[in-house]
Amino acid sequence: MSLKTTVGIAAVAVLGCAAGAFYWLHARGEQRLPEVLSAEPPGFREAPSTEKPTNAAAVKSALPADSNKAASPVDTGLPLKAGEVLEYTANVSKLDNVATLKLQVAGRGNFLGKSAWHLQAFAHTQNPLRMVFELDDRFDSYSDAATLASLQYEMHLSERGQKVESVQRMTATGKEPASADAMQVRVLPGTRDPLGMMQYLRNVDWTKTPEVRSPVYDGHKLYDVRAKLAAATEKVNVAAGNYTASKIAIRVFDNGVDMKDASFTLYVANNAAHTPVLLEAVMPFATARVELLKAK
Repeated sequence: MSLKTTVGIAAVAVLGCAAGAFYWLHARGEQRLPEVLSAEPPGFREAPSTEKPTNAAAVKSALPADSNKAASPVDTGLPLKAGEVLEYTANVSKLDNVATLKLQVAGRGNFLGKSAWHLQAFAHTQNPLRMVFELDDRFDSYSDAATLASLQYEMHLSERGQKVESVQRMTATGKEPASADAMQVRVLPGTRDPLGMMQYLRNVDWTKTPEVRSPVYDGHKLYDVRAKLAAATEKVNVAAGNYTASKIAIRVFDNGVDMKDASFTLYVANNAAHTPVLLEAVMPFATARVELLKAK
């Protein structure tokens, strides 16, 4: 399987909480990427601390062309907060702690005139598996503050001795300019990237909205993602502790065809922060459990 293909499959798995990197365990990296904030791209300006969040209720994102259902707007009370860090451990099949994942909200600012969140994810394989499958990846998302639609998605990958630097500027019209180091990507209105989609799912009021749909671009391909409330209250035990959570079943469609051999279940804590505490994934080649270690 090519690196490009595995990136596509893995990023689909990111939908819950960016866990897709754990499905690239057959890739081998060479150099560990530092977990530091990268230089912000041209057009991004950090918002002053006094800036108030955009009223998300006033904005609705469009669905794929074949949908007759309007996407639910993000709640006005966004639980995102600058500086939030969520750390996870991944267990794949019968192997425990094969990789770690860190999600963080790097900041909020102005991206080409739009209020945006800068979201990040870092994925690393762990010893002893790391001695065989070394992987160090970083993802950056600049997502609209109101809808979490993707404005720019970046992949900084180190896998199998290959380094990939991909900066993709999203456009629904083809009129938005891309910087010299970015590639313009034509997507449907309201398209989210994997990191933005995870944040969107934790923002849904599942007591009022039992199902949502959204186009998701994984850095390679556009998918139709459908998430449905499977249970309003589930007891979840993870490394970080015990939680009462909403159970969200996620299905992925490729050109209208259900990817039946891949399914995901996301558990979002019923707390004020709506913390994603657990992602369970079933793939053709492995099953995975990605659980919260700590939240800062």
